[in-house]
This record gives sequence, structure tokens and C-alpha cells, in this order.
Amino acid sequence: MARANRHHIPGQVWHITHRCHKKEFLLKFARDRRRWYHWLFEAKKRFGIRVLNYVVTSNHIHLLVQDSEQEVIPGSIQLIAGRTGQEFNRRKVRKGAFWEDRYHATAVERGDHLIRCLVYIDLNMVRAGVVKHPAEWELNGYNEIQNPPARYGVIDHLSLRQLCGYSDAAEFAQQHRGWVHEAIVEKRLNRESCWTESIAVGSRGFVEGIKARLGISAKGRDIGTESDGVYTLREESAPYNAGFAPGNEPLSTENAFFWPDCFAISDR
Repeated sequence: MARANRHHIPGQVWHITHRCHKKEFLLKFARDRRRWYHWLFEAKKRFGIRVLNYVVTSNHIHLLVQDSEQEVIPGSIQLIAGRTGQEFNRRKVRKGAFWEDRYHATAVERGDHLIRCLVYIDLNMVRAGVVKHPAEWELNGYNEIQNPPARYGVIDHLSLRQLCGYSDAAEFAQQHRGWVHEAIVEKRLNRESCWTESIAVGSRGFVEGIKARLGISAKGRDIGTESDGVYTLREESAPYNAGFAPGNEPLSTENAFFWPDCFAISDR
């Protein structure tokens, strides 16, 4: 099974996806989705993780983050995944894994590619046919970007704007609404596997740079092209975990919280 070397790239944006065990709808109740969000907020306080966007669905999550210091992302993911699973199993008197064994991480180039990924995450529940607009789904970054809360927010608005190429908050919010509205009106709602099955997405130079940084871990993996000149570095089989976790191992069957371990998914 292919595994990537541990890799820390300061400033790099990662699209992380994580699926419930066997695609079960373990997050179908709002109460459990809110607990996941609670632990995301705690991860921001404890580790300073830079969150750019997110959505919590009934059986998986999407998390867009910017890499900063070593171990910030793995520590945050371990906290969120471990505590969410622990609480659910304890409340349901349940045993067994809550999450799939590994998370999937895709490196995303800033600018236009990041904007496309941002909107793709926003439209997750629209694609699934659950809502007609992301504003109708409670736990997603769209609402927080459009209406930043005075307290208890998780998104790093300044970093998000800068990475997308904007300086003015009002202008960015307006553009963001427009991108989402346009995608819905034009029915650009198809699943795009590049965001959930690739090691990297961006321009050819960006993807080549990520491949070079991965070294032997990326040997034999080809750079491909998607629509509109988007280049990808595809994972061959197992989900790429970006090497964030020191152990890179699954949560235990009891979902016990072990500090050096776990996170995974695909968009549905």
C-alpha cells in the first residue's frame, strides 16, 4: 500500500476529507455534527490551525486548511477525529471504529484553483440534493464566510482572502456569493474527483513542485490534466495522508484517543 513520506510545507493549502467508517451515516444528527464543529473550534484554540473552509455532512467532512508549523494539522485532526468518535461511542454504548482508517489530503494551489476548491466544498450538500443553496445547511463555511460571527468562529478570514487574491472583506464576500450563485445557476454541480482523489491540484508548475517535494513517494505517479487546464498528481491506490501524522495509523476499534494517530474520504 502506497504511503507518502511525512511532509510539512509551510503556507501550503490542503483539502482534507474524512469519511465515516464504511460510509455509515454516523453524523446524520445535527447534535453529532455540532460536536465535530466544537472540536474543530477547540483545535483552533489549542493548535492555531488555520481553517479556510469546511462542511460537515451525514457521513463525511471536508476541511480546507493552511499548513503552518510542524504537527499543527496532525494534532488538530487527531483531536477532532478522536474526541468526536469517543463521544459518539460513549453516548450510543457502541464499539468499533467511527472513522475510516486514514484521511485524504490534496495540496491545492492558491488563487483560482483555491477558489474552485472553496466553491466545490460549499456546494457539497447541493450536489447531494439535500439543499438548494449552501446557506440552508447549518454546518458549513459558506455561512461563516458570508456572516462572520462575533465569537466562536473558526475560519481565518484574513488568510482566506489573501490566498484567494483579495484584500477587502466586503468585496471578497460579494465575489464568494457570486461564485456559488453562478455555479448553481449554471448547474455546475458534478462531482470532481480531482479534489478528493489527487495528491495535488493546480498549474503544471505547482504540481511538478509538489511531486519534487514528495521525492520517492511520488515516483511512478503521472501528472495529468483535467478540464480548463487544471493539472493533477493522482494517487495510485490508498488515500494520500500528506504525511502529517507521526504514526499514520487508524483509530483503534474503540476509538480511543491516542495522540500520535489518524484521519479520510471521498466526496459523494
